[in-house]
Amino acid sequence: MENQAAAKTHGLPIGARRTIAYIVLVFFSFLCLIWFYILLINSTRSHSEMTLGFTILPSTHLLDNWNSLITGTIPIARGFANSITVSVCTSILCVYFSAMTAYAINTYRFKGRDAIAAFILAIMMIPGQVTALGFLQLINRMRLDDSIIPLILPAIASPVTYFYLKQYMESNLPLSLVEAARIDGSGEFRTFNTIIIPLIKPAISVQMIFSFVGSWNNYFTPALILHTDTKKTLPVMIAQLRGADWLRFDMGQIYIMIAASIFPVIVIYLILSKYIVGGVSAGAVKG
Repeated sequence: MENQAAAKTHGLPIGARRTIAYIVLVFFSFLCLIWFYILLINSTRSHSEMTLGFTILPSTHLLDNWNSLITGTIPIARGFANSITVSVCTSILCVYFSAMTAYAINTYRFKGRDAIAAFILAIMMIPGQVTALGFLQLINRMRLDDSIIPLILPAIASPVTYFYLKQYMESNLPLSLVEAARIDGSGEFRTFNTIIIPLIKPAISVQMIFSFVGSWNNYFTPALILHTDTKKTLPVMIAQLRGADWLRFDMGQIYIMIAASIFPVIVIYLILSKYIVGGVSAGAVKG
């Protein structure tokens, strides 16, 4: 009776509202997935077929496109290895040290704590393009140009990840648990690694997904730093294929490479997706 009364107050019965909700969800799901379908269809078509327009049925040139890609001048296998190395190391360093920073600022009480937290949040307002010139000058002085190290180490300092994890800890981490661990003689690093990390696993999983995807799709910084073909990541190699001259330009190669490049992202999401709903909801709302 209460549900029916509440439904009447909204002007529609529960069944109609549920039907509208499903229609909206199906519509937006279609908008999200149609582009993946187009990508997969185009990866099975040759360059000449794509010049004739789009078709909803796949073609038979999938293996031809793949063989043409891996036998070309661009070292695709090396690009996959570089992207996986950079993305995995970036996501691990980013999440671990951001969680450590969030734990310290959320747990400890010291002079200047609020000023440090405000400073970290202020860094979020600075676009990466603003600091690109100084960053390039720094890595040149450190002799790290044309190396993947500058793509990994800066991930240690991630204000966005820190802010999310701090909000999650404020909502879900009881300080009494930390005090109990200290009374039992647990050191700070042992407390963080064996107690805090398992407690914030949903938030860590969410941020690992975001960090991995962000690093995997990053084009701006690798394009500035990496010059040798064997050291380039996949986004840079995809840009090279798109920028080829008209004699070597092949849309089939581009689409099969893009389709192959999103596969690791899907795998990472499927592995960690069971934590994403709980992690996002708990981290966004302070209890």
